[in-house]
Formats: sequence, C-alpha cells, structure tokens
Amino acid sequence: MLDGVSLDQIRIFVAAADEGSFSAAGRKLKRAQSVVSQTIANLEGQLGVTLFDRTGRYPQLTGEGRALLIDAREVAAGIDGFKAKAKGMAAGLEPELSVVIDVMFPMAAITGAAAAFVETFPETPLRVYVEALGAVIQPVLDGRCSLGVIGTLALVPEGFSRERLVSFEMVSVVAPEHPLARYGAPIPTDILARHVQLVLTDRSELSRGSEFGVLSPRTWRLADLGAKHAFLRAGLGWGNMPLAAVQRARRLADADVGGLAHRYAARPRRPLVRRSPEKLRRTARPAARGRLSAG
Repeated sequence: MLDGVSLDQIRIFVAAADEGSFSAAGRKLKRAQSVVSQTIANLEGQLGVTLFDRTGRYPQLTGEGRALLIDAREVAAGIDGFKAKAKGMAAGLEPELSVVIDVMFPMAAITGAAAAFVETFPETPLRVYVEALGAVIQPVLDGRCSLGVIGTLALVPEGFSRERLVSFEMVSVVAPEHPLARYGAPIPTDILARHVQLVLTDRSELSRGSEFGVLSPRTWRLADLGAKHAFLRAGLGWGNMPLAAVQRARRLADADVGGLAHRYAARPRRPLVRRSPEKLRRTARPAARGRLSAG
C-alpha cells in the first residue's frame, strides 16, 4: 500500500495542515473539499495511521500527523527543487558551477559573491577551489572548472576569454621581532635579499622555472597561504601577503608593496560563467586597493 502513496496526496496533506481545514486547503489547491477529505482518508488508509483528529470543528494534526508532516514537507520541497533544477538545465544553465580562485583574492569577496549566487541560482550547486599560481589555471585547462580567477600568474591559455576584475593591495610583512622590523618602510631590496623570503609554491607545473615577486636568494616554499601567514607571524622570514589577510594581524609590520591585477580565464561562456565575474567584481570593489603581488 505504501508504494501507492502519490505526490498529490503529499501536497494535499501539507496544504491541509498549513491551512487548518480541508475546505481552506481545497480553495488553495483549487480542489473540492470532498476531494481533499477523501484524499486524506485514502492516505491514512495507505499509511495505517490517523493524520488528523476530526472530532472538533476543525481537523487537528495527531501526534503521528505532526511527525509525518516533517517528512512530507521535505518530499514536497525536494520535488520542487528537482523541477526547478530541471527547468534551469532545459534553459541552458549548467547543472553545477565549479570555480577556482587565486588564494590572494579576499575571502570576504568570495563569500559575498557566493551569497549573491545562492539568491539568483538557489538550486545550482557551487564548487569552489582555492589555489595559487598555475594551480588556478590547471583545473580550467583540465575542464574541472568553468571559471578561474587568477592574479599571481599572468598566463591565459589560447582560446580562453579574459576579463579584468579588480586590483588588490599586497604588502610585504614581517613579525615585530624580526630584524627587518627595525627598518623604516620601504626597505631597500638589497636589505630584503639578506633574509629568508617565504614564498608560495606552485602545485602545478605551469610556472616551473619562473619566479614572481621573489627578491631574496634565500627562500622557503609553502603551498598554503595560511601556513605562510603562520610562518610570518612566527618570525621565520618575510613575505608578500594580501592586505586583507594581514590588516588585522597587528603583530605584522609593513615593509613594501608591488604586484599584478586580478583576471579570470574561462572556457566558452555559459550563463552562470557569464554572470559570476560581475558578482565577484561587485563584492570585491569596496575592498579594492592597489595591486597584487605574488611572492
């Protein structure tokens, strides 16, 4: 009997619970009250439980009815989401948007763009990767991502579209106890070269043999921006960081500035890919200052 439960029965059950009466549910669904009453009765017979207590003037949910209503709402919402996703796909929307973003791009801008994305495309899953240097480009080359936001590696493969977004300030920083903290800013390049520079390393092979923003022959390589930040705070070297990541870290002292602008690379432009860069640009613009560096 349970295999015969229909979506129509579930919708009528939810409407009756929400509206407080079978007649009100009928008006909402444009069904006769008798149809609503009979549908609920049939559903109760199939389930083997009583959903509504009909002894009063208005039907009241029983304990079993309240418990099953939770699942009934999930079923109804799930099919609504299923239909909305299918409608979007039929209209040409991607079933999922995969994006890879440069680790230097401010996270607040990313989350702001994601919030705007959810409002516009609530049924479309979003997959976000955060990488550095060539590892931002590689997933787009491989087809794993439709959109890439790059800044630390000015390489856009042939056949890809490119668009400037915004620029962000990079600052060279050291911990207060580091010897470089005794110098005034800007610190001469020959002085910086005497100390260990903490540099992000490329997880891909695209930038092999290339250096970006590296001024010291003494380098420590880290593949994670959070690890680089922790090493800087520990006084293990100096390095370039996005201002947004260090402006609240009062233990770090400014040294110098330099860099490149953010850009994005994408495969042929489908609807979500076309609209996403503007969302990133709008959320990022209030924090934009200066330019972006790589080391």
